[in-house]
Amino acid sequence: MTGPSLSPDSVLRRSPVYRELQRLGAVFEALGDGAVAVTVGATAAAEAERARALGLCDLSVLPRAGYKGWAAIDWGRRQGLGIGERNNLAYPQADGALVARLADSEFLVLGPGGRAGATVARLAAAPSEGGAYAVPRMATNAWFAITGNDATALFAKICAIDLRPKRFALHAVAQTSIARLNGIIIRADLGPTLAFHLLADSASASYLWGAVVDAMGEFGGRPVGLEGLRRLAS
Repeated sequence: MTGPSLSPDSVLRRSPVYRELQRLGAVFEALGDGAVAVTVGATAAAEAERARALGLCDLSVLPRAGYKGWAAIDWGRRQGLGIGERNNLAYPQADGALVARLADSEFLVLGPGGRAGATVARLAAAPSEGGAYAVPRMATNAWFAITGNDATALFAKICAIDLRPKRFALHAVAQTSIARLNGIIIRADLGPTLAFHLLADSASASYLWGAVVDAMGEFGGRPVGLEGLRRLAS
């Protein structure tokens, strides 16, 4: 464990599944104005090993942002983002952020591992323009990571998209149905470990969390904390 756990009730922002994590013995630490589960009942080293096989990590308090509108892509580029020409592809940024181009008129910014909060804040403070409007992804989307060798077998139970590496390339994006919920899947490996970001409606976060936990039981997968994922990334 990492030390005494922060109480999620003592901070401004909490994950929509923080109670589920508390029941599993999660240790929380402050991240910005939120509380993130850094371990979930085991040591960080043990959870990194677990995540190499099959892990589920809640990232819902990590920084993210969304923008849409006919001028959104060009506006994002003027703010210094590297956004390529292809839709349904995520573009890594120099500070560790991922920018997922969802359409000709929409992109999503993720700060995996807690990085890139400055980029999200900078975009929020940038002058607004007609044709580029903020989408409140922090409030409307839960964010999970699913990692490990058995991740694609798990997804085969809850999603119709073939996410095997030979069919779903690194940084590919799918906007699809997951466990009967509309969501976004982004492949973003952690070193040699297969990994996917999953975003869906925050109001259905507890249902989706439970559906994934139930589906992963067949493969011995379990929830893990952020520190385990950080170890894989490093």
